[in-house]
Amino acid sequence: MDKSIIKKLLSGLCCNVCKHDFDEESIIIKRAEKNLMVIQIVCPECGKSFGIALLGIGSVALKDKDSETALEIQPTPMPITYDDVLDAHKFIDKLEKDWSKYIPDEFKNIKNN
Repeated sequence: MDKSIIKKLLSGLCCNVCKHDFDEESIIIKRAEKNLMVIQIVCPECGKSFGIALLGIGSVALKDKDSETALEIQPTPMPITYDDVLDAHKFIDKLEKDWSKYIPDEFKNIKNN
C-alpha cells in the first residue's frame, strides 16, 4: 500500500491547531504488512502529533474524490467500557511469573521495525 491511498483518506482534513492541510509529509509509516499499516499522523507545519492509527485497507473501497465521503462508514464493535478495563486489569494482575507461556509461539519472535 502506498501513501497515495492514505493521502486520499486525509483529503479535506487539516490540523486543528494551525489549520494546515494534511499531505503526504503528514504520514509516517511505522509498519506495513500485506493488508495492514501502522501510521502516525503529524502536522508538517506545527509538528502536532495526532497519534498512531492501524489501517486495514484490504477490504476498503475508496470512492471518487467528488463523492461526499472518501470512505463508507463500516459498523464497528462496541467501545471498550470501564468494566472491560477493570476485567483486563484483574486478569493481568492474576497472571503467574511465567505468563509468557500463554503467548502462542508464532508471536514470541516478532521483532518491531
